[in-house]
Amino acid sequence: MKLEDYIANVPNYPIEGIQFKDITTLLVNGEAFKESIDKLAEFGRKVGANVVMGPDARGFIFGCPVAYALGVGFVPVRKPGKLPRKTISESYTLEYATNTLEINIDAFKKGDKVLIIDDLMATGGTVEASIKLAEKLGAKVVGVATLIELEELKGKEKIGNIPFLSLIKYDI
Repeated sequence: MKLEDYIANVPNYPIEGIQFKDITTLLVNGEAFKESIDKLAEFGRKVGANVVMGPDARGFIFGCPVAYALGVGFVPVRKPGKLPRKTISESYTLEYATNTLEINIDAFKKGDKVLIIDDLMATGGTVEASIKLAEKLGAKVVGVATLIELEELKGKEKIGNIPFLSLIKYDI
């Protein structure tokens, strides 16, 4: 199955010059969505993850079913002010903005093996911030997996030697 056949391109969204990759067309197709989750979960098994971490909000869409398939827990990475208990935070730069992410201070046990799942690897800022959050709490990121990678933006370079999987690659 060619998963890229289920992604819609939206020019000039959210700002002029951005070619937005709309994943909702994949999500509404049960077969394509299942295929993507199965491949991401296979990668999670390969890297030995015992917890999945997903950034707000599209990382939830893919991360939760992957965690379920692996039989492990899921750690949500949220935007500021969304978690009601004590948190730690990390700021980062997107391809067209800046943002901050937070997780609960007790999200991981020391030595947890974390698989970060998100929909898109662009500049790598979101994933880099997520890695820093996990490491601050003593966890080890054993893999990063995304549905889409925008190769030209070189976001993968921000994760160093951490194993990486993207199911769809685009040169933008």
